[in-house]
Amino acid sequence: MTTRRLKRRSVIAGTVATAAVPGLLLAETGKVHDIAVRSFAFLPELVQVRFGDVIRWTNNDIAPHTATADDSGWDTGTLAKDAAAEVQVTAGMETTYFCAFHPHMKGRIEIID
Repeated sequence: MTTRRLKRRSVIAGTVATAAVPGLLLAETGKVHDIAVRSFAFLPELVQVRFGDVIRWTNNDIAPHTATADDSGWDTGTLAKDAAAEVQVTAGMETTYFCAFHPHMKGRIEIID
């Protein structure tokens, strides 16, 4: 009985370790850049990124917000209070964006080598 439990634990541990590897590989290939939505502004307003990086917007305001590309090529959807959404940086993506609910809120993405 004890041997059977050890084998089962080993299999479970191996499965968990294997499942964790893809997440680790993603973390190594792209960086996550956090943008806070606070006081009706994107903070920071400018973010410098590389292809493959991920940009994460978190809404810290009571009002709902979006991060929407100026050409509507990408969008976070509506972010309620404390909600977050991510967009992966790709070639040709629009680099300026705004909040669809509050068009005076603007941000910019600079893609660097």
